[in-house]
Amino acid sequence: MNRSIKRASAVLGAWLLAPLCVAQAPAPQTPAAQPPAGAVRSPSMMMAAGPMRAAPASDAKVYIISPKNGAVVHGPVTVQFGLKGMGVAPASCAVENTGHHHLLIDTDLKDLSLDQPLPANDKVMHFGKGQTETTLTLAPGKHTLELLFADSKHLSFDPPLHSTKISITVQ
Repeated sequence: MNRSIKRASAVLGAWLLAPLCVAQAPAPQTPAAQPPAGAVRSPSMMMAAGPMRAAPASDAKVYIISPKNGAVVHGPVTVQFGLKGMGVAPASCAVENTGHHHLLIDTDLKDLSLDQPLPANDKVMHFGKGQTETTLTLAPGKHTLELLFADSKHLSFDPPLHSTKISITVQ
């Protein structure tokens, strides 16, 4: 399948899921569902109330299509994301076996708290609209890139669904 068809498929897939996302939107919590003001939560209560990470599809794979590992590139750098075995959907879409990409730039997966929603900063870029490509302006020098796929709540799947980390050199 050529690149333009892959990109069109990813965009079309996110567009087709949009009506499902409206139907899947969580109902707002009622005041009765909230703990009383000033309540002290025990550690066991916090564990039970913490976010649950879903398992990815057994055949799922996330990868960087471009640039290739070891590439020497001139900025700006276009990074294309790949995914097999699951679907790409906007972050607002809570549909089973879907999620969205996060790009780790010059950072290690082990440095992230995967039991919490992923941070949004210059090292962790969110693509919550279902994007499958981005263009980066990186300083000249060596950089690492790695994709991490997450659910509608920006939680990593368990086990994490991530690409092989690649290195590129920007001239």
